[in-house]
Amino acid sequence: MSMLPPAAEFRFPWEVNSVKEGDSVRTFGRLVCYQPEESRATLSAQHASKEHRVFVQTGFVEPFNPIMGAQYLVLGEADNNEELGVVIRARVLNCVDGVNMALLQKAISDQRSFFRERESQPAQPTDAT
Repeated sequence: MSMLPPAAEFRFPWEVNSVKEGDSVRTFGRLVCYQPEESRATLSAQHASKEHRVFVQTGFVEPFNPIMGAQYLVLGEADNNEELGVVIRARVLNCVDGVNMALLQKAISDQRSFFRERESQPAQPTDAT
């Protein structure tokens, strides 16, 4: 019996460097650089007056038609790179320009709060009548 991999957890761009190698991750950012010869894109996001960059290996999603400056959502696995740190090996790379990113961040935070609350509650016995 084979088991499915765990669902990719949403990570803010400023949290990506803390992801373990091989973990599935979802994140987002504005496309600031695309290097087709290296199959690599760079996403950027602002947080607390600091710019955070996420490096994305695009080999699995090519041909890739980049829209520079547009918002993208990426789903993939984390790889460690000696030069760059964590690189997301993209399985999905979607342009989500027009999405309210502040609302997306709030939804991610609310989802995390819900999961934490659900995990902290004791299991309810089921009534077998």
